[in-house]
Amino acid sequence: MPTEIELARFNMVEQQIRPWDVLDKRVLEVFFNVQRERFVPAAERKHAFADVAVPIGHGQTMLPPVVEGRILQYLQVQSNERVLEIGTGTGFFTACLASLGNSVRSVDIFPDFTERAGSLLSELGFGRVVLETGDAHDGWATDERFDVIVFTGAHVSMPEGCFHQLNVGGRLLAITGNGPIQTVSMVTRVSETQFDTDSLFETRTGYLIGAEPQPAFSL
Repeated sequence: MPTEIELARFNMVEQQIRPWDVLDKRVLEVFFNVQRERFVPAAERKHAFADVAVPIGHGQTMLPPVVEGRILQYLQVQSNERVLEIGTGTGFFTACLASLGNSVRSVDIFPDFTERAGSLLSELGFGRVVLETGDAHDGWATDERFDVIVFTGAHVSMPEGCFHQLNVGGRLLAITGNGPIQTVSMVTRVSETQFDTDSLFETRTGYLIGAEPQPAFSL
């Protein structure tokens, strides 16, 4: 007999993620294999498999599983690719990326997020992951290039400052907009000088620190 947690995980995949046309077997296996409940704060554990943005502290939230699944399917992270993640949070999405790619460098502005995520990722055996703390809303590690760059929080506009960190053929995914609905878009570096942008789907999530809409001033 499956445990309650195993059943909840199965339902998350089969009743939430798969119905949104997330059909990539590698992506679905990640959601079966990575223990999402371990990454959710204890006070929110009952919502670990729910289709909601789970609060994690500092006014931040985890992306809902459906959004995470769709992002991973669009990114098509390959086993030989290097990934830069902006917004570590609890480390769950970091673990998903590490399960698919070759290595992950993940940055968060909150030191306690970095510390907790690092301890848990190490405990669960996720190697080839480097966690750092700092303000990376417009890019990080400027002397390196990556095959995949993904932002787990929103920006008002596309973070063009880190386009140069993509390898040719690399993909950057960001959530942008300042209205009630935001757009998930992917930028592909076609050549050293050419970048193509595709709008993928609409969602709503919180902004990365430093990437929020500026307050409107009235006279």
